Amino acid sequence: MFDFLEGYDLLGAFWVTVQLTVLSALGSLIWGTLLAGMKVSPVPLMRGFATAYVNVVRNIPLTVLIVFSSLGLYQTLGVALGGDDTDTINFRLAVLAMIAYTAAFVCEALRSGINTVPAGQAEAARALGLSFTQVLRLIILPQAFRAVVNPLSNVLIALTKNTTVASAIGVAEASYLMKGMIENEAQLILISLVFALGFVVLTLPTGLILGWVSKKVAVKR
Repeated sequence: MFDFLEGYDLLGAFWVTVQLTVLSALGSLIWGTLLAGMKVSPVPLMRGFATAYVNVVRNIPLTVLIVFSSLGLYQTLGVALGGDDTDTINFRLAVLAMIAYTAAFVCEALRSGINTVPAGQAEAARALGLSFTQVLRLIILPQAFRAVVNPLSNVLIALTKNTTVASAIGVAEASYLMKGMIENEAQLILISLVFALGFVVLTLPTGLILGWVSKKVAVKR
């Protein structure tokens, strides 16, 4: 029944998907945290930048960002991100675009977590002489992260599925292989089921594990 899978590197394609997800998740978590800090910053310029960034990027389709990263950054401006071949360059550009896009959603999730922290805690910390950065790093963000594990897990699951957009610039992840198989094989339903199952295997355990983590680290108020 599954003879059509012979000759195709199915595991390799899903491994590329995993790499895209992990690298983009780490980058978007870092950038999204910085944006969230800017949004609650006492500096108007930083607040304005973070607000504008989130509002603009969230309303741009990821496909547009992915294609721009290839056509605009690489082919027009020559930004190669240190890559020495087209496949590597496209992979890194796809990661960059997904970080830029997903960080906006991470920022909003963290901002909602920051809002759950009682304002009195920040005021007490400032009264003790802590700077804004110290208050954010030591008091607010640790509690905010614990409060938003579930929203962040939803962002991660969405990111895993969004990696399929990377095929628009030739990144050989799962959906890119799926497209090639559909063009070459007369097994549309079976091919679709195989790749759907692959994404379920990637996303379902993630949701279950992070749901368990959310209950374990939830802040009791």
